[in-house]
Amino acid sequence: MVSPQVISTVLAKAIEVATHSWEYGTVTEALLEWNNSSLSIWNNPFPSGQIPTLDVDDVQALEYVKSHIDTGSDTLANGDGAAGDPASLGIPALIIGQSNQAYSSAAARQADHLLNVVPRWSNGAISQREAYPEPWADFIYMAPPFLAYYAISTSDVELLKEAANQCKLYSDILQTDSGLWLHIVGSEDHTNDRALWSTGNAWAVAGMSRVLATMRKSGYNGETGDEQSTLIDLIKGIIDGARSQDVDNSGLLRNYLNDSSWFGEISGTSLIASAVFRMAVLEPEIFGGAYIDWAVRKMNVVDSKIDEGSGILSPAINPLDWHDRTPFTSGSPEGQSFVVLLHAAYRDWKGA
Repeated sequence: MVSPQVISTVLAKAIEVATHSWEYGTVTEALLEWNNSSLSIWNNPFPSGQIPTLDVDDVQALEYVKSHIDTGSDTLANGDGAAGDPASLGIPALIIGQSNQAYSSAAARQADHLLNVVPRWSNGAISQREAYPEPWADFIYMAPPFLAYYAISTSDVELLKEAANQCKLYSDILQTDSGLWLHIVGSEDHTNDRALWSTGNAWAVAGMSRVLATMRKSGYNGETGDEQSTLIDLIKGIIDGARSQDVDNSGLLRNYLNDSSWFGEISGTSLIASAVFRMAVLEPEIFGGAYIDWAVRKMNVVDSKIDEGSGILSPAINPLDWHDRTPFTSGSPEGQSFVVLLHAAYRDWKGA
């Protein structure tokens, strides 16, 4: 296994190459889980049942993200047409907001925008796109974890349940018989990617596990049993589906999981494996044994793809073009962050 110093180099590259709202949010989560694991949603996020008040300058994740959060708009960043992506900045905005009112107000506007302004699919699923209803699997990492965390900050158990319900509504649209999810289901006039994109499934399974952890660590654990059971089933479906498609000679999951014409790549592989370690702590009776063996194998393959000098991992999929057949070798912001999340999850699993 690679050293913590190498993972810090991987993280430094993620910081260097991030330029979009969801990338800033994912880098922030990686910084928090790697450098301040006790503050992350997986450990003790709500001391005394509340969001903690921290010295922002003492937490690198918060110091990093502060300048990327827009406190003067209805959304926390320019989403370039995406409704969900700016919400990936919502949790750090709420934490900073404990000592800086401008950030908590901005987070509240972001939540209101998601819940009351963004269009919805016919079943009530909040759209990933601002202009028209369009569910993307990516949304599940961006918005439901923020809505769940916001629910804790406002003591709103119904909103906490709604965060999980959005995951269920999305699964009703995107989930296939295999347990895996389609990437994008839109109208004929807009984007569609009705295929099993590895990173899309990774976004979904990692986001749902964060919502589940929020419920478990909150004072509403006993009131959200049904929602938790639903999330566990959906998470297991994606992980089981990914394992069943783990057949590429590279040892990595293919960019499109069931399409042998695609190369194996590090982004989806890393984040799905990280979710296994997180779930093995939350639900050890379900996600132990063979699941852990699989996740360790994936981590070892991913580690072999790190250039220890530059910190770059390849091959990744082009994060802005998931149909690009040329492996991305200059450092995917999300892929770099996913590897850090994988190692943070593995370290916390071992510690548990």
